[in-house]
Amino acid sequence: MKFVNGLINLIVSLVVSTIIIYGINIIAGFAGADYSFSHGETFVIWILMAILINNCFNK
Repeated sequence: MKFVNGLINLIVSLVVSTIIIYGINIIAGFAGADYSFSHGETFVIWILMAILINNCFNK
């Protein structure tokens, strides 16, 4: 059961981090900024954001 809960937390963390990253990028675009990320930079930001969100789940 711990495996399933861990897998669910991982998937939720990855989905939420994707939403946050693109949300920040879209809001910055409305403000006039033009951010372009390479695939590697996006992957690193995505994983770090998922770790941060996962740590928020483990209060």
